[in-house]
Amino acid sequence: MAIVNIKGTIVTNADGGTPPQALNQARAAAARVKESADTVEVTNGDSIDSVYRLGRVHSSWRISQVIKFSDAITTAVADFGLHDIAANAGAVVDRDFFGSAVALTAADVAGTDVTHESGAAAGATQFGEVANIAKAIWQVLGLTADPNKFYDLTAMLTAAATGSGTLSVLIRYSDGN
Repeated sequence: MAIVNIKGTIVTNADGGTPPQALNQARAAAARVKESADTVEVTNGDSIDSVYRLGRVHSSWRISQVIKFSDAITTAVADFGLHDIAANAGAVVDRDFFGSAVALTAADVAGTDVTHESGAAAGATQFGEVANIAKAIWQVLGLTADPNKFYDLTAMLTAAATGSGTLSVLIRYSDGN
């Protein structure tokens, strides 16, 4: 065993990294956290692959939390991920980017953090990867450059709803401003 002293990137840069006094990205160091919240109604009979668009996020943002709230929506289970916005054809980007098979079956008035629920394996393109905590969406998606575009944060049913109820999401993020 050995005693070690290890610095994270932010501390290294603040201590005079290479180049000296390298600047940290504002979305990761001393970031202002902002919020977006929205609500949809899930209806009895909504089938598997139904998509609920619950917020708009930018490729350059760092997501801190995605918290879901819901009524008890009988049998409903959903993936929480990203879709392109309607202007870009609305296709799936990553259906379980944040959460995979999250149950909506029990009332959840306190909120459940689904940000890292997908529990991705190393190298995967979900926020579940531990090393992705300070990365922007585009970096976690594994893109080579920021496409500078918006995505819709979505809940996509993996089990049909046999009951109706409210689904809400609170998104906490830093956009570097």
